[in-house]
Amino acid sequence: MTLQLVWFKRDLRWVDHQPLIQALERGPVLPLYIVEPEFWRQPDASGRQFAFCREALIDLRGGLAALGQPLVVRCGDAVEVLERARCQLGIEALWSHEETGNDWTYARDRRVAAWAKEQGIPWREIPQFGVTRRMRSRRGWAQRWEARMGEPLTPSPVSLTPLPTVSPGDLPDATALALPADPCPHRQTGGRHQGLRELEDFIERRVQRYCSSISSPNRAFTGCSRLSAYLTWGCLSMREVLQRSREVSGRGASSFGSRLHWHCHFIQKLEDQPPIEWQDFHPFMRGIRPLDPERLAAWAQGRTGVPFVDACMRALRAHGWINFRMRAMLMSFASYNLWLPWRDSGLHLARQFVDYEPGIHWSQCQMQSGSTSINTIRIYNPIKQGLDHDPDGVFIRRWCPELADVPSVHLHEPWGLGGSLPPPIVDCAQSAREAKDRIFAIRRSAGFDRHADAIQRRHGSRRAGLPSTSRRRSRRQVDDPNAQQLTLEL
Repeated sequence: MTLQLVWFKRDLRWVDHQPLIQALERGPVLPLYIVEPEFWRQPDASGRQFAFCREALIDLRGGLAALGQPLVVRCGDAVEVLERARCQLGIEALWSHEETGNDWTYARDRRVAAWAKEQGIPWREIPQFGVTRRMRSRRGWAQRWEARMGEPLTPSPVSLTPLPTVSPGDLPDATALALPADPCPHRQTGGRHQGLRELEDFIERRVQRYCSSISSPNRAFTGCSRLSAYLTWGCLSMREVLQRSREVSGRGASSFGSRLHWHCHFIQKLEDQPPIEWQDFHPFMRGIRPLDPERLAAWAQGRTGVPFVDACMRALRAHGWINFRMRAMLMSFASYNLWLPWRDSGLHLARQFVDYEPGIHWSQCQMQSGSTSINTIRIYNPIKQGLDHDPDGVFIRRWCPELADVPSVHLHEPWGLGGSLPPPIVDCAQSAREAKDRIFAIRRSAGFDRHADAIQRRHGSRRAGLPSTSRRRSRRQVDDPNAQQLTLEL
């Protein structure tokens, strides 16, 4: 008996799963997930991400078992696992969703493609998001996205043929993978069933206050959709989330739908140009920031001495999530005030985010550090952000208990009180001025605009009818004017 092998990756669901349905039309299916130890050793991976993924795999295994055949789990190198499956079971075709992951998964997929070609096994990859592979031009991208998201949901399989001779296999834990301890006490639980509960709670109870909740860390943990991790790991499909949100009216649902569009817009950038994971969009921005390990450690541990920055970092460590405006502020502070390379600070944030999505993350790291060249320089003032979004200091006091007794009038800048509270590791106003002068000096360099125009033609949005080129990016934004606040506050 030859099998259709469905390789689950970051698509841990059994509803709206086209590879699964199309494979079933051709014969018995072996549903396989490969736990790849080398993947979990990458510098952007973490124990909290694996814990969420593992819960999602347990849920997926149960869902498929109810249909007749549980998820099969194997641990090891993907090519080696697939080759064993071919030798022992026979594989007629390999099925999966397309994945726009990090550089490691890209290289792994290229090895799998070479193996499949050598063995004469067709590998049929099907789009999962609104991302277009091998796209030559951005023109018409938004229309294609709408068309794909408007397609009917692929239903759950009616049944799966049992494979009694195939052991489901054990699902290793973090200890078996030698992952470092990564406590995250307020992390969301992985799995499709939990994702559906979050989706329904958002649509039925929270969507109308979505717009008023997305900026404040005090309200965002319960006011945002909190669906980003379930989309990242594929517990829910983008299509089903968007279509469900369009069943309700109002500004909140409309705003949320726009963010789903921008989710794919940014992943498309990485799909089109994989090196942006580690290489600045603009060549003039490369190598301008030296690494300062002490500053990086202070920022990563939430001990910069700037209360709102430290509170946001500590909340992120405990939840594995924080709203987008605070993500942008953390990245801005690292890139401008601390003048750290975005790749190093970005790796720390990637590990903290349970919803880490490489395509969104690295584009945003570059955007918030001024490296894209097609966006205005936006340096977040952490003192003003705290006053605007935590004026009474509720958030700061919760996450920085050492400041609990500081009067509210001094809470956002407590270093003026003397005593045991040290000053911040940098002067926020002075370091921001120095960073701005450095960036603008680079942008005024001869030849800067020529490279920036090429970046805009390749990656800029066409959704709002914006021009394909623009001069003077130092003065105005070319990509969508709201994009900096759209993508990660799901």
